[in-house]
Amino acid sequence: MRVLGVDPGLTRCGVGVVEGVAGRPLKMLGVGVVRTAADTELGDRLVAIECGIEQWLDEYQPQFVAVERVFSQHNVSTVMGTAQASAVAMLCAARRGLPVALHTPSEVKAAVTGSGRADKAQVGAMVTRLLRLESPPKPADAADALALAICHIWRAPALNRLQQAHTAARAPRIPVRKATR
Repeated sequence: MRVLGVDPGLTRCGVGVVEGVAGRPLKMLGVGVVRTAADTELGDRLVAIECGIEQWLDEYQPQFVAVERVFSQHNVSTVMGTAQASAVAMLCAARRGLPVALHTPSEVKAAVTGSGRADKAQVGAMVTRLLRLESPPKPADAADALALAICHIWRAPALNRLQQAHTAARAPRIPVRKATR
């Protein structure tokens, strides 16, 4: 499974590609950040993020895209920017027919470190260890993108089983007739 992780942000949008399956060693294929200047017009920043994500999709051909789920913070403008960058990532994936998974920050932290309250340094350290890197990816947005991809790879089998069970439960029931002699 090859997953593009996206840690959305207007100034720094972390991106990272991880390949592997749950229970086996994972491999980082690429990591980086799509940057935009804070003094640039919002529309131009969103287009720059779109172009950056499209380049990552073209280069690495992921099968899934994992995006950090936006959650409410005290700073509304930060939340709005994060939500806009998140929407761009989801749109890029949708255009290509790629499944998108949203993971909360606490889900990602718990998956990678064992604690949903881990700090950025702990996440970076575990990403470094899990992917057998020489040093933590910089900036933290890049490490977070890799953590999102790792989280999705590890959670995907369970999520798929849950979705299949939910679909089966919603399927129309056809009465079974007993055979008569």
